[in-house]
Amino acid sequence: MPGRRRLPRSTPEEQGVDPRALSRLVDALVAWPELHSLMVLRHGAVVAEGWAAPYASDRLHELYSLSKSVTSTAVGFAVADGLLTVDDLVLDHFPDQAPATPDANLRRMRVRHLLTMTTGHAQDPTDRVFPTADWVASFLAQPVEHEPGTFFAYNTAATFMLSAIVQRLTGQRLLDYLGPRLLEPLGIEGATWQQSPDGIDTGGSGLSATTEDVAVFGQVYLQGGVWQGSQVVPADWVAEATHAQVPNDGGPDPDWTQGYGYQFWRGRHGSYRGDGAFGQFCVVLPEQDVVVVTTSGVADMHHQLELVWEHLLPGLSDAPLPADDEGRALLADRLGSLRLDPPTGAPTSPTAARLSGRTITFEPHPLQIRNAVLEVGREQDRLTVDHGEDTVIVTVGHAQPALTRTTLRRREPEDVLVSGTWTSVDTYVLTLRFVEAPFVATVTMTVSGDDVVVRCQMNAAFGPTTAPPLVGTFVQAVDDVWVG
Repeated sequence: MPGRRRLPRSTPEEQGVDPRALSRLVDALVAWPELHSLMVLRHGAVVAEGWAAPYASDRLHELYSLSKSVTSTAVGFAVADGLLTVDDLVLDHFPDQAPATPDANLRRMRVRHLLTMTTGHAQDPTDRVFPTADWVASFLAQPVEHEPGTFFAYNTAATFMLSAIVQRLTGQRLLDYLGPRLLEPLGIEGATWQQSPDGIDTGGSGLSATTEDVAVFGQVYLQGGVWQGSQVVPADWVAEATHAQVPNDGGPDPDWTQGYGYQFWRGRHGSYRGDGAFGQFCVVLPEQDVVVVTTSGVADMHHQLELVWEHLLPGLSDAPLPADDEGRALLADRLGSLRLDPPTGAPTSPTAARLSGRTITFEPHPLQIRNAVLEVGREQDRLTVDHGEDTVIVTVGHAQPALTRTTLRRREPEDVLVSGTWTSVDTYVLTLRFVEAPFVATVTMTVSGDDVVVRCQMNAAFGPTTAPPLVGTFVQAVDDVWVG
């Protein structure tokens, strides 16, 4: 079952870590919501771990581009199995999907260029590739402006091509190929991977696993591919993948300008890492014998790394530290009290009674939400929304959020905790927390007479975190009575 413990636990002092430094790190990370989980390992033992409720140790979390490092590992296994080399030409693996007249740069593109984000594309083509039905053919049809190997541009679609190559060579999706080679030896259970329209694991993102799964993965790399005395990941692949293979320009943030390996970033202080959007980190510090894992929903990922350097590194010692019972108790209390609760208010209001069961019709809007009905109950509310051609019905908790599985955000169903409260007489706040992903949506409805304005705020997004407000009017009541 997901969340099974595989790593030993230790007091921080026994591993040469100041528990007060860990407390300062937790405080600093929490000051920038949303931290969902944290795990710190020293000398192979967990010295700090915590989950902000409702996130939990047995819940999967979508890892976004941290998935790339796992895809790299799959390529390493395929190399070790003699199925390919990093110098293979990409087109040799897809003769049936190649353009009729591939240009010279595309003909020169090799597997190592996919691994190192040096395919030659001037910009990441992912936004042009992923909306199509055939991602492989679309990728190969994109213009390649630079000679491969000469130009670094972050490229999620390139990582998908690695997944596609492995699947074509093995006849297995990436997740299944990794099963007996990586997942089962490491005790990783229940991991999921999103797929392309034609059934190829997305590779560059889409992997979901638990915090401890990620920590074990980082520890295996720190140990040169060894887990519990066995060589699980080939040692030479670990060395190559985590070495700075190419220079990179990640912008003004110094941890994104230290070089790039095979789907691993190099960082300061001799570190390397897998990282995913919105703060999904697996940071490995070989010189300090440390692994730091976070799952989060933050926009400023660089700041999270800065906090690790600022607070954790000064708290490390080469030798065990004297017992600090008070400091350790402070840390345990801090980690045990992590919570991310929705706004508080009242379960109902005079306005709630007046609007319950009435249809709100909205003016045309980019979100394509046409109508909504909020039915107010004693313990729960029920929200019905006409969205495009679909009707979505969501149960909304009061004191306790209601758990539902929906496809609101993606094709695959996922768990969402939904709660609603009246923060004032005329203001209703709906919170949707996607508890296996980085996201939380806060929807605020303000009522004035029969007029309604609805505003939506996301904690993080690849684009804008707000949309234009929805403007609507109450037009009728429904016949049935909701008593939830």
